[in-house]
Amino acid sequence: MTLDKVKKGQQLVIRNIPDDWVRAQAIRFGIAEGAVITCQEIVPAGPIVIKRSKQEIAIGRKLARNIDVDLLQ
Repeated sequence: MTLDKVKKGQQLVIRNIPDDWVRAQAIRFGIAEGAVITCQEIVPAGPIVIKRSKQEIAIGRKLARNIDVDLLQ
């Protein structure tokens, strides 16, 4: 499943970030493959807000389509 298909409140683990540039940007925010995140909010026609620890990050839909995740809950 990709990040753009998740629902609010779901806990996820990031499995794959295929693009090297995207991976580098995600690592700057402390998000890497294997990280456990929670979907905090889905803005209609907008970004997906994820949370890791106490940090929240908004990820655009186009970018979210390229991030593979697995559901934990």
